[in-house]
This record gives sequence, structure tokens and C-alpha cells, in this order.
Amino acid sequence: MTTLSVAPIKVMIVEDYKLTRVGLRCALNQHEEIEVINEAETAEDALKMIEQKTPDVVIMDLGLPDMNGLEATMKIMENNSDKNIKVIILTSHDREEEVMASLGAGATGYCMKDIDPDTLADVIKQINQGACWLDPNVCKTALKIFPKPENTQLIYKQETKDDKGHLTEREQEVLRLLVKGKSNTEIASELIVSVHTAKAHVCSILQKLCVDDRVQAAVKAIKEGLVDENSAK
Repeated sequence: MTTLSVAPIKVMIVEDYKLTRVGLRCALNQHEEIEVINEAETAEDALKMIEQKTPDVVIMDLGLPDMNGLEATMKIMENNSDKNIKVIILTSHDREEEVMASLGAGATGYCMKDIDPDTLADVIKQINQGACWLDPNVCKTALKIFPKPENTQLIYKQETKDDKGHLTEREQEVLRLLVKGKSNTEIASELIVSVHTAKAHVCSILQKLCVDDRVQAAVKAIKEGLVDENSAK
């Protein structure tokens, strides 16, 4: 009886510290189900490598030189939407801003750098199969992102224009600025938040409105009355 062999999960490591890259590669290659196919010191190198050899999972550091890991994650998602690449953030940052922005950028895993190597291997396997994973140390942080319900009764109703596409008050503010043609930097400045947070809000808006880009979001907002036309001028 022949046994069907399963192709290993192809992993790319994006990390600017060589010692960390070497340690990750050695630890992950001990697992037969995982194969580290590429290592990149910068986000720019990673994007070029992905064009030549597509990984299943990218392990991404946030604190990279030049282009940071958050922006790199967004570009991977945008440029490879047909390849189903998964991104796991591996970082020492556990602030709400980083967690929220990373999830908004498209990452499906968020791990702290003190994670046990065998646990990281398990996370890679789970995420490759379609799961999401948050390090226990940031779960409480992530829960702060979600708004508390106004009541605990489950009421099912047909969506109307008054629902504003289920956008939060902050997202409605961002949407009004999008309609005005503001960039992420300008939105961040006006709302007194970081550019990362502004990007995360924009990503969330695009997902909730089921549109592909900012222009489509602005058109839909005006067409469906999701923003007041006078306030958007």
C-alpha cells in the first residue's frame, strides 16, 4: 500500500536580524511539514522574492528598515490576492495600535517573539489550513478593539441605509474624509491618530462596504447616503 506524500508548507522569513532568521530557520526546518524556502532582510527584498517563488506562509517582523512589516503585509495582500498567502506577524510589540493595524492589513496570525518554536510551528500549520491565531499575551489587547454591544439581545433585522454599513463612529469619520479625497497621512493628522491606525480603519471600511479600493468606497458612500453630502464637501 503506497502512502501519499504531502508537500511541506513553504515558509518565508522576513526579519532584519540575521541571528533571529537563522534561529527561526533551524527551528522550523526540524519539522517535516515545514520548509523555509526564503529569507529576507527587508520588506522590499521579500516582495521581490515572492514574485519569483510563492510561499504559503510569511513570517513578518514589524520593525523593518525602510518599509515596515505592516506596509509589507498590505502590499503582499494587494499584489497576491490570487495566491492565498498567509502572513504571521512575529514581533515584540503588543500595543493595541500594532495588533489592530496588523489584523486590518490582512495578517491572520500575531505572535510574540518569545513564542516557543514548536508552538510557532503549530501556529503555521493551523494558519495554513485557514485558521486565525493570536498570541495569548495580546488577546486582551485585541478584545479592546471590538465595540461592546448596546444590549445582549440578538435581534436580526434587514440592513438599511441607516445602518451606515455597520461602521463605527470612528469609521464613519474616516469615510467622510475618504470621500473628501484625504490620504491616510491626512486622515491620521486630522483625527490625531497614527498612520498605521488610519490604514487599519480604511481596510476595515473597505471590507465592511465590500469594495476593492478607496474610490469605490467613496462612490458607494455618496450613492447609498452613508455620509452626509454637505459634510463631505
